[in-house]
Amino acid sequence: MKAPRPHPRRRPWSLPGRPWSLRRRLVVSSVALVAVVCAVIGTVTAIALHTYLYGQLDTQLAAVAHRAEGPPPGSNPLPHLRSGNELGFVIGGGQPLGTIGAKVSDGKITDSALSAQTENSEAGPQVTPESLDAAQIAALSTLPLDGAAHSIDVPGLGTYRMQSVATQNGTYLVGIRASGAQDTLNTLVWVEVCVTAAGLAAAGLAGTALIRISLQPLRRVAATASRVSELTLHRGEVALHERVPEADTDPRTEVGQVGASLNRLLGHVGSALHSRQESEMRVRRFVADASHELRTPLASIRGYAELTRRGREDVGPDTRHALGRIESEAGRMTSLVEDLLMLARLDAGRPLSLAGTDLSPLVVDAVSDARAAGPDHVWRLDLPDEPATVHGDADRLQQVLANLLGNARTHTPPGTTVTARVTGDRHHGVLLQVVDDGPGIPPDLTPYIFERFARGDASRARGAGSGSTGLGLAIVYAVVAAHGGRVWVESVPGRTAFTVQLPSRVRQMTAHDVSAGERPDARQDSQQGLRFTTRS
Repeated sequence: MKAPRPHPRRRPWSLPGRPWSLRRRLVVSSVALVAVVCAVIGTVTAIALHTYLYGQLDTQLAAVAHRAEGPPPGSNPLPHLRSGNELGFVIGGGQPLGTIGAKVSDGKITDSALSAQTENSEAGPQVTPESLDAAQIAALSTLPLDGAAHSIDVPGLGTYRMQSVATQNGTYLVGIRASGAQDTLNTLVWVEVCVTAAGLAAAGLAGTALIRISLQPLRRVAATASRVSELTLHRGEVALHERVPEADTDPRTEVGQVGASLNRLLGHVGSALHSRQESEMRVRRFVADASHELRTPLASIRGYAELTRRGREDVGPDTRHALGRIESEAGRMTSLVEDLLMLARLDAGRPLSLAGTDLSPLVVDAVSDARAAGPDHVWRLDLPDEPATVHGDADRLQQVLANLLGNARTHTPPGTTVTARVTGDRHHGVLLQVVDDGPGIPPDLTPYIFERFARGDASRARGAGSGSTGLGLAIVYAVVAAHGGRVWVESVPGRTAFTVQLPSRVRQMTAHDVSAGERPDARQDSQQGLRFTTRS
């Protein structure tokens, strides 16, 4: 039984799949704080006004209830009681229009009245009582007879504030209109909502502007870090001069503390890179000097060994074999020293002899040499019809081709087909590929194939005596990088492709070139002849 999979928790302050920026969080926090403050103020204001207005209504209602109770015993009765009208208090002096009165007997309303203003042609406007309809009486019947003030909705009349009054003549219901107080409260709530919305909008705009200004130092710190991240710090001489501006390193502020810390970090990194560069330069000088000095004794060893082997004195077969091995290993060591010397010169930034160079003749010559050195392989050419011109050093590019073809010859079994291909145009650069159908490169070696002294396992190597120094592909990488290009490898069992991308350069023919016999048609004819020779 599988354990239940935990539900992924979303990070706070983030949208689905997208975290919030600091500026957005600050703006939202400030707007939310303003919204909470406005809500609290609006709620307290509404409650206070509600208490005040309904307190006034209850005071007026108490006066109406006092009139309904009638005079104390022994005093003169009120006019409405003398006339026999028990609900006449609704039109008494000082009563507001719309006052309701009702008589309750045995829990039922037996009589009701509403003060209303009528027009009389002779006497003018008068306040007269009017009877309530059945729906209004039914609404009044729901009022509790507890002597407390209650708010109820009377059909056709609106909200009323009502209470029951127990008198010596029975129980009465009295009420006055509360619609005015309720309208006032509704108006206040609407005004508060509008003002709050306007305030939140203003707070959002002002907060965005203020926070943007406040975060400018932090953005400058981030910009400095971004510029440093774009520098090439892993190789070559590094001049790490990027620093946070002095104005953004005030230790009294949080951003200043970050800026000062970043400057200290950049200073330490710059010192470390400077020390690394000095150490690399010492190693390069040592390798260059040692390689240069070793060439002479190695040449002497090879010369004396060959002289001894070819001398007049008779030597035994074992001695001849030993002398042959001395010559072979001296030659192998000479090749290693030459490769080390070239890498040291490339690392030191020695300038190349750059000129317009057509890769097709170089590929033809390199494949011809590879065919002579490896007749057990099948060599093929795939060249474009137009010249593939690059701005490069012909000698160094020839060495790139020789190393790539030699790598394919050395690390693939006999019968492997090796194809040298040139493609490209003026927009995407010129691509040079060396493809073989050998066993491929181990996947764990592919990321380190262009490092110095990187070697494949026995599945790709033909033998220990192949003469490989492990520097050929490193030289390829260094030469291509010096030309402003790049090189990569793609390898699966049955196909290994080394691809070199170089910037293209369309060579403009001059009058001198034409007079010297370097015509486009002659160049093309010569190239076709070379292709025919190598394919035969």
